[in-house]
Amino acid sequence: MVRDAAETKKRLLEAAVAEFATYGIAGARVDRIAARAGSNKSLIYTYFGNKDDLFNSVFESLVVGFVEQLPLVADDLPGYAASLFDHYQQRPEILRLATWYQLERAHLDRPPAAVTAANAAKVAAIKQAQRDGRISDRIGAAELLGLVLAISTVSALAHPGETATPSKAELKRRRDAVVVAVERLVAPE
Repeated sequence: MVRDAAETKKRLLEAAVAEFATYGIAGARVDRIAARAGSNKSLIYTYFGNKDDLFNSVFESLVVGFVEQLPLVADDLPGYAASLFDHYQQRPEILRLATWYQLERAHLDRPPAAVTAANAAKVAAIKQAQRDGRISDRIGAAELLGLVLAISTVSALAHPGETATPSKAELKRRRDAVVVAVERLVAPE
């Protein structure tokens, strides 16, 4: 039987996404990743180096792709926040991976270059919209982007008093709240 390295790497990455999203970096186990992928754990070391390098591969493939694929339109930050919220509902593992990264790695590592570049471009677009008077400049551009990200992230998480699996009505109410909150942040004075 001929092994397909590309297919094996793909299975390992998919298994690693589930493992890291569930257990974080410290709690993840390469033996569980290998078992889930139907592979030998030595191939993780062969293809990725070590568990931290595997996490980096997972993080960059999903989170960086996520950051790059959701374009920010500075004139529609409420729409951008709603898109983030929607994407987190469709791909909750991305939010979990980003949260684990913040908890376990942000103090150690610089963000991947693609994330830094994407965020710099978003801040520049917000600054330009503020200079043009299209959105409020009460809050600095970088802080405003951070607030938009935080509002969409917090709203995507479970809320007190709601069921573990929110209904469509609960999700709509939370999404609408995201839009209203961001509209109030960016409304010109």
